[in-house]
This record gives sequence, structure tokens and C-alpha cells, in this order.
Amino acid sequence: MKKSPITTHILDTTRGRPAAGVAVELVYQGAEGWEPRGTGTTDADGRVADLITAQAFAPGTWQISFDTGGYFEAMGISAFYPYVSITFLVQATDEHYHVPLLLNPFGYSTYRGS
Repeated sequence: MKKSPITTHILDTTRGRPAAGVAVELVYQGAEGWEPRGTGTTDADGRVADLITAQAFAPGTWQISFDTGGYFEAMGISAFYPYVSITFLVQATDEHYHVPLLLNPFGYSTYRGS
């Protein structure tokens, strides 16, 4: 199976471990607004490798959202951000886009990974 053109993973920086079981949604900004393109749940390594097929991939503005509140609630932890949404631009569809999330209950950061 060919790798998804958009992938993600989450590291819980408080625990120093991958964040497993986080619901993820991927949407694309089309002419009519935001269009759902993929969903998934992070695996034991905190990754979602099959978020979207190459056929659904296009240049433009994308947004990936993470249900961080559900993740922390399942561990009995109160967190400030119930969801994290990262909006990014795809210019070249022949490239891979990896969008990692570094997460803790009161902050997060992201970057374009490889």
C-alpha cells in the first residue's frame, strides 16, 4: 500500500510518549467551504499513516484537527485545549506532507516534518 500523502503523529511531551487513541480529522478548503477528506485515530506509536488517498489529494489549503480534549479526559487530566487544528498549504502534490503535533495539557507546537 502506498503511503498517504499527508501523515501525522503526536508526541505527548509531558509523558515523553506517543499519544495513542487520538481522533484526527483532515479537511480541504474547496470552493464550497471545508470538505472532509479523511479521518483516523492515532496508533500505539501516536501515528496516523493512512489519513488520505492520493486520489483525494490536491493543492490548496488543508486543516488537520486533533481531539486533544478526549485524549486527556481519558487519562483523567484537565487540559486547556479541547481541540488543536493546524491549517497548512499544499503547493506541490508530488511531495509528502508530515504534520506532527507536540502536545501537553496546556500547550502545543507543530512543524513540517519529513
